[in-house]
Amino acid sequence: MPAPTPQAISVSDLNRQARQLLERGFGDCWVEGEISGLARPASGHIYFSLKDAKAQLKCAFFRNRAGLSRTPLKDGDRIRVRGKVSIFEPRGDYQLIVEAVQPSGEGELMAAYERLKQTLQAEGAFANARPLPYPPQHLALITSPTGAAICDVLAVLRARWPMVRVSVFPVPVQGREAPPALIRALALVNRQARRDASENDAQRPNGTPFDAILVTRGGGSLEDLWAFNDEHLARAIFRSALPVMAAIGHEVDHTLAEFAADVRAPTPSAAAERLVPDRRDLTASLEQARARLVRAWQGRANAESQRLDHLRARLRHPGERLAQQRQHLTTLEQRLNSAMQRRLGDERQHLSAVAQRFTRHDPARTLARTRAQVADLQTRLETAQRRQLQQARQRLEAGARELNAVSPLAVLGRGYAILQDDDGQVIRAASQTQPGQTLTARLGDGRLKLEVKRRLKR
Repeated sequence: MPAPTPQAISVSDLNRQARQLLERGFGDCWVEGEISGLARPASGHIYFSLKDAKAQLKCAFFRNRAGLSRTPLKDGDRIRVRGKVSIFEPRGDYQLIVEAVQPSGEGELMAAYERLKQTLQAEGAFANARPLPYPPQHLALITSPTGAAICDVLAVLRARWPMVRVSVFPVPVQGREAPPALIRALALVNRQARRDASENDAQRPNGTPFDAILVTRGGGSLEDLWAFNDEHLARAIFRSALPVMAAIGHEVDHTLAEFAADVRAPTPSAAAERLVPDRRDLTASLEQARARLVRAWQGRANAESQRLDHLRARLRHPGERLAQQRQHLTTLEQRLNSAMQRRLGDERQHLSAVAQRFTRHDPARTLARTRAQVADLQTRLETAQRRQLQQARQRLEAGARELNAVSPLAVLGRGYAILQDDDGQVIRAASQTQPGQTLTARLGDGRLKLEVKRRLKR
């Protein structure tokens, strides 16, 4: 006899079950490797492979997640990705669905960043929120003298508000020497501000004291910006007597120095725009205000001229005005009489309606109607009570008949008896008795006292 053919499943069922098994078994995981075969189709998704010396893994970075990533991707880069292991069912391809991307080595930096951020936040080092003067008279600019940030800031300040005085404090903005240099520059600015505040205007070397500080640098990688995550620098910014604005990197970058500052700007140019107004806007606003003022005065003059003409036209002989008032009084008297007649008619109609409603709601008629309803309800109640009493009586008689049919007393009436010992226990077998024992026999009518002579065998 041939062996039965084993049942087969479809390819799609197998791929679906394999995908579900992989997704349940792995969950989220981090994978590190080198990018290979990077592709960016028009759909906005990113496809690539992660490889090492022995293997490679296909990866899919879908558009909704890829748009949030700030890590540039290119072939040959070594990265760390977080994602879910899955299978693309139509082709059976084993792949990693990417959720986030980090440059290799950035994970440790970010972990240290988060720990230090929590420590400083617990200390209250991120509690500054002092308003900056708008616009500042004398701005202390702490940044690199050769970077793009200083050019952007000075260009924006000159274009928008050239009246602001800017003193540049050159410092390195990356590397190990950057945090100490930034801290020394902050201390120097605050010392000069305190010294200037204690001197007369004529004795101040810069004419006006510092009233705001801008700490800034251009964009870069996480490692490039790491100097601004120094805890001593964050505390120095927090303790600054002058309000501090920080603009480090691009909008997506967030450093501890920015959290400790009073105000954060997304870029150096945006910081300059926030610090000062645009003189062109102010000029345009002043011109608009001047034009509005001229139009307002012209409008006021025209209005007063028209008012004068109107008053002149209204100036008439007193007799003419008295005749007008007399005519107006006659008109008012006629309107008053008409209103009184209408009101009197309305009141009569209202009184008639009230009388009709009173007649419809006469208490005697209502009482008679209520008595008839009560009598009808009483009759219906008595009928219902008699019917329910008869039904209950019938149910009681039927129950009594059923109870009597199964009553032990009915059995006794047919000639049977129930034997009980002195304790009231029912005797069901001869083995429960002893010769000489006294028993009670319950009959259908009465009881008998019996004495056991002997037990007989069947």
